[in-house]
Amino acid sequence: MTVQKAGTEVEYTVTYLEMDERPTYNWPRLPLGVSAALFKAETPPVWYFLSLYGAVGEDYAWEDMFARPRDEIAAYLARSSLFTLMHKGWPQGFFLLDGPKPSGVTELDYFGLVPEAVGSGLGTWLLKTAILTAWDMAGTEKLIVDTCTLDHPRALALYQKTGFTPVRQETKTRILTRDRDLSRIPS
Repeated sequence: MTVQKAGTEVEYTVTYLEMDERPTYNWPRLPLGVSAALFKAETPPVWYFLSLYGAVGEDYAWEDMFARPRDEIAAYLARSSLFTLMHKGWPQGFFLLDGPKPSGVTELDYFGLVPEAVGSGLGTWLLKTAILTAWDMAGTEKLIVDTCTLDHPRALALYQKTGFTPVRQETKTRILTRDRDLSRIPS
C-alpha cells in the first residue's frame, strides 16, 4: 500500500479545457441494465455538497472546499446547479455547473463518481449529460473545465473524448491535508 501522508508536498499538472460549441451527440442512454436517476438539488445544504465532494474526491486530493467558510460555500451553491446521480438507492456521483456568467462562460466545476461506481459505465453517461445540461442553460456560449494529474488517470482523455479541447497547462504544488492512499486510485 502506497500512502502519501498529510503534510506531504505534491507536484501536479492542471490542464484547462474548453468547448466553444454544443457537441453534436445526442443525450446519452444509460448503460444496459442500469436504472438510475439524476436529481437537481434545490437549495442544497452545505453538508450535502461536502458529502458528495468528499466521497468522490477522497482519492484525488479534493480538499480545498473543506477549508472554505461554510457561508462562502453556501453562496457558491446558491449560484450553481448541483446534480446527483442516484443508482441502487444511493449517490453514485455528481456534477456541479457554475454559470453561465455574464461573459457566457459556464464552468463544469465538479464532476465525478464515487469509487464504487468507477468502471460501471456511468462516467461517460454522466459527463455527456453534464455537458448537454450546461449547453441547455440559457446564455451558455462556452463550457470550461479543468482537471489535474491528481484526478482519475483517465479524466483528461474522457474530457477530450466528449469534446473538450485543452487550451493550457500549468504545474502547481500543494501540501496534502489528508493521507492519500494511492492503491485506491484506478489505473
